Amino acid sequence: MFDAQSFLHALPLLLRAAQMTVFVSAVGLLIGFLIAVAVVSACLSPRPPMRRLGNLYTFVFRGVPLLVQLMLAYYFLPTLGINVSPDVAAIAAVSLCEGAYLGEILRGGFLGIPRGQIEATQMLGISRFATLVHIEIPQALKLTAPSLVNEMILLVKASSLISVVGVAEITRTAQNIAASTFRPLEAYVAAGLMYMAVNGILSVLGHYAERHFERA
Repeated sequence: MFDAQSFLHALPLLLRAAQMTVFVSAVGLLIGFLIAVAVVSACLSPRPPMRRLGNLYTFVFRGVPLLVQLMLAYYFLPTLGINVSPDVAAIAAVSLCEGAYLGEILRGGFLGIPRGQIEATQMLGISRFATLVHIEIPQALKLTAPSLVNEMILLVKASSLISVVGVAEITRTAQNIAASTFRPLEAYVAAGLMYMAVNGILSVLGHYAERHFERA
C-alpha cells in the first residue's frame, strides 16, 4: 500500500538531487551547443577534410550510446593519467554527446538560411566569425527552436544515466532511498514527479522562447 509519509520524506532529498540533474544537464547543454556550432560549421565547410571530420564526429557520438560514453569517460580517462570526478566525467560525456545531436539539429537551421544572405556578408567584407555569430546562429535558433526545446527535455530524462558513474542525481537518489527504506514505489513515484516538474518548467520556458523568436 502506498505510504504517503515515505513519499513526503523522499521529496526534499530528491529536490536536492534535482539540482544536480539540472546542473549537469545545463552545463552539458551549454558546452554541447558550443561543440555543435563547431561541428555544424565543419560539416558545412567548403573544405572536404573539415566536412569529413565533422561528419565523423557526428557519426561516432550519435552511434555510441550515452551510457557507453559515460563509462568510457569515467574509466578510460584515468588510464591516460587523467583523474576526474564523477561529476566532471558526466559533464564531459553529456557535452560530447549533445554536441553531435545539437549539431544535426542546427545543421537543418543553417541550411534553411537563404544563401543570398551569406553571399551578401561576403561582398560587404564581414568576417566569417561575425557572420556566424550575428546572422547564422540567431536565424538557426529561430528555425530550430521547437527541436532544441525537445532536445533539452530529452537530455534531462537521459541524465538519469549519469547515475552509473556515481553522480547523486534524481534516479541515483531514488535508488538509495528505495534501498534504505524498502519503499521503492514511493521513491520512484516521487522521482517521476520530480522529472515531470523539471521538464514542465523547461516546456514553459521553451514556449516563451519560441514566441520570442517568432516576434523577433
